[in-house]
Amino acid sequence: MARGHLHKFGGSSLADADCYRRVAHILLTHGNSDDLVVVSAAGKTTNFLYKLLSLRDSGQLWQEELQVLISYQQTLIEQLLSNEQARDLRERLSTDKSQLVSLLSLAQLNDYQLNQVVSFGERWSARLMAALLRETGVAATHVDACSILVADEGAVPNILVQESRDKVQALLALHPQERLVITGFICANRQGDTLLLGRNGSDFSATLIASLADIERVTIWTDVEGVFNADPNKINDAKLLKSMSLAEADRLARLGSPVLHSRTLQPLFNTEVSLAVRSSYASHTDFTLIAPLSSSASAPVVTNLNEVVLFSFKMNTNLAPLLSLLDAAGLTPLAYWELAQHKFELAFTLESQKQVQALLTKHAEQWAIEELTIQTDLGLVALVSADAHHFRRSFARLLSRDAKPIYQDSLSLVTLVPQAQVSLLTQKVHRRCAGPKMRIGVLLLGVGNIGEAWIDLFKRASPTLDRELEATVELIGVVGSQKALITNDGINLNHWQQDFQQHGTQWDYDKLFAQLAQLSCDEIVALDISASATLTLQYPELFARGIHVVSANKLAGSGPLPFYRELKQQLSNRRLFWRYNASCGAGLPIQHALNDLRNSGDRIEAVGGIFSGTLCWLFENYDGSKPFSELVLEARGLGITEPDPRDDLSGRDMQRKLLILAREIGLAVELDDITLNSLVPKALAELSLEEFLPRISELDDDLLQQYAAAAEQDKVLRYVASLDRVEGKLQAEVGLQWVDNHHPYANLTPGDNVFVIRSAFYQGNPLIIRGPGAGREVTAAAVQSDLVHICKDLLQE
Repeated sequence: MARGHLHKFGGSSLADADCYRRVAHILLTHGNSDDLVVVSAAGKTTNFLYKLLSLRDSGQLWQEELQVLISYQQTLIEQLLSNEQARDLRERLSTDKSQLVSLLSLAQLNDYQLNQVVSFGERWSARLMAALLRETGVAATHVDACSILVADEGAVPNILVQESRDKVQALLALHPQERLVITGFICANRQGDTLLLGRNGSDFSATLIASLADIERVTIWTDVEGVFNADPNKINDAKLLKSMSLAEADRLARLGSPVLHSRTLQPLFNTEVSLAVRSSYASHTDFTLIAPLSSSASAPVVTNLNEVVLFSFKMNTNLAPLLSLLDAAGLTPLAYWELAQHKFELAFTLESQKQVQALLTKHAEQWAIEELTIQTDLGLVALVSADAHHFRRSFARLLSRDAKPIYQDSLSLVTLVPQAQVSLLTQKVHRRCAGPKMRIGVLLLGVGNIGEAWIDLFKRASPTLDRELEATVELIGVVGSQKALITNDGINLNHWQQDFQQHGTQWDYDKLFAQLAQLSCDEIVALDISASATLTLQYPELFARGIHVVSANKLAGSGPLPFYRELKQQLSNRRLFWRYNASCGAGLPIQHALNDLRNSGDRIEAVGGIFSGTLCWLFENYDGSKPFSELVLEARGLGITEPDPRDDLSGRDMQRKLLILAREIGLAVELDDITLNSLVPKALAELSLEEFLPRISELDDDLLQQYAAAAEQDKVLRYVASLDRVEGKLQAEVGLQWVDNHHPYANLTPGDNVFVIRSAFYQGNPLIIRGPGAGREVTAAAVQSDLVHICKDLLQE
């Protein structure tokens, strides 16, 4: 039966006696009696051995430093083992010291002898760990990896897989039900000479031996809990990944992971061996599992390299053959760009610079490589995930003009930036793409027809909106005139009315603000779909609490100028947004147009139009054949007018809308600065509704006379709002006008709004915006548009 587990422990996990005891405890509590164990040299032992060689080469005394190293090993033995086992290891250590003295005393050391000096650290660790396990009463044997891993020599030893597999399998057969503690970092040639596996060689030893032994799981025990979605030493809110695919892990390793190394992962391809990365200091905590056959994408990981080298050159041939040549030499670029005019750019790690430069120089004539330049002042920022393509747009939005265009493959997005920008861009990419999604809570204030229409629209748009924004936008509250429902879990849009009726509670503003303060939302946007003056007075408190507002309610935008200025001042004091396009023209983009004209440098000279769908309907249908009052009552019966038609006929609504537009173009005006010519005589305006309706016919004579007089001049009656600058003076008025039959105010679809803008750019031929200016669906759409704009603004860095 195949063995199930191989554990690998690095030098930091074996730094002192307590560390050794911790490792022994892990092996006894997290493993089986036949587990394999691969160990590195304890603590900084390997560095110490290299230091001895350096002292020797420079002609300095090394004997004292050697004694320090031997004393360190003796102390570990004394602290961990009983007399009998300690005596055996002390004798072996004494022999090793003599051998080291002999090697360091030689006039010349060949490569094999140098390797032998450096390899003592792993041999000491394996012996001591096996002895400590035996001390606890379990069967354990130390194994020198030179006896099982055979390699051809090269810049990096090339493992002879089948020969090594045979030796590993034979070793396992000789030691059933016994823990084998194997040296990492080293192997041997066919003559038995020691070879070093190079940087991160012990991790490579572990995965290599696991693949040769048909082990199911390798666990690399280290000083971190696993792989994080960013470097936790640089990103405070980096999160541990519980799983990722082997392909993702390999791409991450190539792009600069501080935990994973590409060479370590290579033996796992085309096997069923999984790899766990765990902390030996917190063995009870979560860890990262790398599954070789996983097809599901992990959460995105952001990584960086503070220094890379960029090769730029011209080449008249296709890049693919050169990339194949580089791959064969083990010099796969981190990223590359094919530019115009046969120019190419390839990015590599600094460690690869000399090899890449030599290869390009060697093949320069063959590949017609010209104008080769090397740039070393750039760093790399990358995102790794099998779903990397989903994050391309968000990643791209964060790039400055100093950044290289995004390089994208199936697993990653990569850019290069000046080294000074690496840290900041890494934080931004993590926050936008890999960090927790921003949660934006929406508070609906008003549950009438428009509120219901907006919820229907929001329900349809929500999945697409969340995906495009890469955020979560949730309805967290519905507030009516009597009841309110506020929930941190979000309101179910499929049966919100039922929940509102069953779970809504009486409310006041103090209670409402207290509930909102308890919500776990990054931002809150309140939608004022009401006509409440009381709610308008709460806008300063909403802004003071950092709550953004979308207004279909026109009372705030047309309120007293000091109040309006106070609101605008609050917006300028912090990052707050207030949009109110729905308060004038419903879904028509009139405020967008005015702002665009001002931003373009245009000067707006006049704004006019018919801003009331009700008054448009009345005058488009009024032809003198029936009394105007009869038409008003018909419209009231159809629900076109307000319950009290005077609310429409007074023109007050259009006056407020004109004030909103005036302020939008920068005019400091009050409502009373706009002359209001009401259709309702003062005598009728002061009556109750019950008194007014029987006397509504008193409107008819004057309107009929005006209609006839206008018709004689081939004109029609329209109720119009107008704002004009005449010789530097403002003229603003709302009232009945006679207009030509071909005027933009004539021949509208009953119920439409029309806005006519004259500016420095639009003089003889004014800008006209026309369309439905009322209705639950178009008003709800305007509210939704403003909500989306605020969400996008909030997501901007």
